[in-house]
Amino acid sequence: MGDNNAFVLDNGAFYAKLGLSDAPEPKTILNCITKAKSERRRPFIGNQIEECRDASGLFYILCFQRGYLVNWDVQKTVWDYLFSPDCCPVQFSETPLLITEPLFNFGSIQEAMLEILYEEYDCDAVCKSTAIDLAAFNFTHTEPSAEHQRPLACVVVEMGFSFTHIVPFVKGNKVKEAIRRIDIGGKVLTNHLKEIISYRQLNVMDESYVINQVKEDSCFVSQNFNEDMRIARKRFPDNTIVREYVLPDYTQIRRGFLRNPNDASGSDVGDELQTVKLGNERFVIPEILFHPSDVGIQQMGVPEAIVDAINLCPEETRPHLFANIVVCGGCALFPGMQSRVERDVRALAPDEYEVNVTVPENPITYAWHGGKKYSQSLSFMKSCMSRNQYEEYGTRHLVEKYES
Repeated sequence: MGDNNAFVLDNGAFYAKLGLSDAPEPKTILNCITKAKSERRRPFIGNQIEECRDASGLFYILCFQRGYLVNWDVQKTVWDYLFSPDCCPVQFSETPLLITEPLFNFGSIQEAMLEILYEEYDCDAVCKSTAIDLAAFNFTHTEPSAEHQRPLACVVVEMGFSFTHIVPFVKGNKVKEAIRRIDIGGKVLTNHLKEIISYRQLNVMDESYVINQVKEDSCFVSQNFNEDMRIARKRFPDNTIVREYVLPDYTQIRRGFLRNPNDASGSDVGDELQTVKLGNERFVIPEILFHPSDVGIQQMGVPEAIVDAINLCPEETRPHLFANIVVCGGCALFPGMQSRVERDVRALAPDEYEVNVTVPENPITYAWHGGKKYSQSLSFMKSCMSRNQYEEYGTRHLVEKYES
C-alpha cells in the first residue's frame, strides 16, 4: 500500500461513499441495516440487500436520525462490513482516514466517533471534515480552463437524506453566519410519495425501499409547474406526463420500471403485473424542495435560501458566489434540477450579476472526489489527528482543537 494513500469515507446518512484515494471511483453502499419480512432471521448489512430474494415490506434500521449519527451499534456493524475483506479491506494502522460528519455536529457525537475509530479500528491518523467542505474543495480545485479561472468563492447546495444545506465559501472558508438549512431531504420526498400513492391507489406505507426506487426512476423537476399540472389533468395520449410504474414482483422483475400506459396490452405478462399510475406525482414530489410549505414545513425553498445566504455575505463576494453555485447530494439527480435552480435564482438575483448553477455528473460521489483531492494536498496531514495526540489528550481536546 502506497505511503501517500489515504482512505476516504464520506459517511452519509443514507449512502456511505468509500475507497482508497488512488481508486478512480468510490464504492457507494447503503449506510444502514435492512430487514425483510421474507427472511426474518437475517439482517442485511449495506449492499447485502441485493442478496435478498424478496425486498417487499423491507424496513430500515438507520444509523442517522434527523441528520445526526445516533445509533452507534448499527454504525459499528456497518463499518465492520465496510472495512472487511468482503467490501473494502483497509489497515488503519498504516492508512490515514478522512471521514465526513454532519455540519454543526454535536461535540458528544464527535467524541464518540473518534473513540470508536481509535479504539476499535486502531486508527493511526484521522481527519474529520464535512461533505460540504469536500464538495467545495472539489469545485474550487478543478483544473482551470482557458476561459475559466479557478473560483475564489462558491455556494454549495447539498441536498442530502435528512436536510438540504446551503453554504457559501469565500477563499476556502465557510461564511458561518450565512449558512442556511432546509428540513427537506430525500427521506421526506420518499415518505410523501408513499403517502400520496397510499391515499390515491394502493397501500405502500411499508414499502420504503420500493417507493424510493419509484422516486428515483420516475420523478423530475418541473420547469413550469402550472403548465405541467394542466397537462397532467388531461387524458392519455394528450397527457404526456402520465406513466405506469410496474412494481417488482421479485420472481421475474427485481426492480420496477416506467412504461407508457398503453404499452401493457402487447406484453404477455401485462395482466398479472402490479402497477401504480403516476401523473402529477412525478413532479409534485421534487417540487417540495422549492416549496417546503407543501408538506407543512414553513421554510424557504432552495432558490430563496441560496439568495438569502449570498445576501448575508460581504457585498464584494456576491458576484462570485452567484456565478459559482454547485448542487450535490442525491436529490440533485432529478432531471431538470440544474435548469430550474438556475432559472429561479436568476429571477431573484440582481440583474447585474451572472448566475451559474452546476450539477456534477455524479452528485452523490462529488464530495468523495473532493476528499480524494484533499487527501493528496499538502494541508491534509497537518489537519490529521494522530493516535499519540488521542492517547495524550483524549477526544475532547481533539474536538476542541480542530473545531477552531
